Amino acid sequence: MRRRIVGVMGPGNADPATEETAFTLGALIARERWVVLTGGRAAGVMDAASRGAKSVPDSVTVGVLPDDCTTRDVSSGVDIAIFTNLGDARNAINVQSSDVVVAFGVATPGTLSEVALALKADKPVVLVGASDEARRFLSAVGSRRVHVAADAADAIAWIKRLLPTA
Repeated sequence: MRRRIVGVMGPGNADPATEETAFTLGALIARERWVVLTGGRAAGVMDAASRGAKSVPDSVTVGVLPDDCTTRDVSSGVDIAIFTNLGDARNAINVQSSDVVVAFGVATPGTLSEVALALKADKPVVLVGASDEARRFLSAVGSRRVHVAADAADAIAWIKRLLPTA
């Protein structure tokens, strides 16, 4: 059976508390033996989640990067770097490759676009640290596909309920 892929999306300019939560989430995802997929850059949520996953032995991380074949901006926590040269269009690859999408904050256009693409693709979305306004809007748009987590452990509980069992 293939390993499940959890997409972790969020801003590249996250605050330290958000990065700490993303690091913890990455580690918790890896402990479940799920693959962590991020935007791959050495910044913010992407970097923190990837490094968190790599703190767990035998973890697998994938980074889907927006630019061409250069390694200068790749997170040190990424095992498999996919260089798309697609810019923001790579967000569709992030979402389509994920079984579930966890989105931090949802206050940036890039993260919001990933959530919108996930909802359009009928993928489950777990929001962490989203504002009340964002939660209300996305829950109204995404109905049963949008779930709100209080922290990394709560996000894992949601993912376990949302991932297909087979």
